[in-house]
Amino acid sequence: MENLRIHSEPSLKNPRMIMGFSGWMDGGDVSTGTIQYLKFTLQAKKFAQIESQKFYIFNFPGAMSETAQFRPYTKIQEGLITDFQYPQNEFFYDEKNNLVLFSGKEPNINWDEYANCIFKITEKFGVKEIYFVGSVAGPIPHTRGIRIFCSVSGEKQKAKLKEIGIRFTNYEGPASITTLLTKFSSEKGVEMANFIAEIPIYIQTRNPKAIKAVIEKLTQLLKIDINFTDLSIKSTHFEKRIDELVHKQPLLAAQIKRLEENYDKEFFEEKGGFEEWLKQHGIDKL
Repeated sequence: MENLRIHSEPSLKNPRMIMGFSGWMDGGDVSTGTIQYLKFTLQAKKFAQIESQKFYIFNFPGAMSETAQFRPYTKIQEGLITDFQYPQNEFFYDEKNNLVLFSGKEPNINWDEYANCIFKITEKFGVKEIYFVGSVAGPIPHTRGIRIFCSVSGEKQKAKLKEIGIRFTNYEGPASITTLLTKFSSEKGVEMANFIAEIPIYIQTRNPKAIKAVIEKLTQLLKIDINFTDLSIKSTHFEKRIDELVHKQPLLAAQIKRLEENYDKEFFEEKGGFEEWLKQHGIDKL
């Protein structure tokens, strides 16, 4: 395929692929941040890429604040161009954990052809499972656990995902490239699941707590050999910093208190009520 460049052929046996995209469903950098963390921590090596020119609209009409996100990136120092980059769509591999990592930018056009580039990799290297990681902003408090929702390519995948506490998505609206990939995956003989972390709508910065939650689920499911103690520390510091900022804004603190009440109510209703939850965990009343 003219838009796919394979630089080397790593020795992988039925690898799993984890993918992230910038743009859509990347709030808190959960999508790109997860892939960046795995790539760095596992010291994954680049082996292929999708050429970008055919899949993006660079000269998008509109105000500069809106169109800037569509244009290539450049850096100019002392009048000289020191960097110029088209959108990056790259594949990396980790032989130890038998993983393929994909980091990309959601394409503007030619979605089917872009998807075929990804499935060319799955076909050539025997990938039978794809996991996309991303996020959506919702009315949840930062003081509670990150909830992860999922959509899948087939019914039989649900059982093992339920075992690790994954919920399943109900959604109607604009589709993403990952929805198209999931639709195509069964036709290609590949299982695909989308892990979507729900993050607080009032936090705009990178969310290490959500990244950690997603990686924990992937590690549990795929048996990835990884030490993410540093990410746990970042997550703790992040939550403390948010607490400090919220303390300075009483109105926001009051709203978060309501979000906590709603979260807890929903949690215990799912467990059959608070008393039933106590029984399930073998806890005696005081």
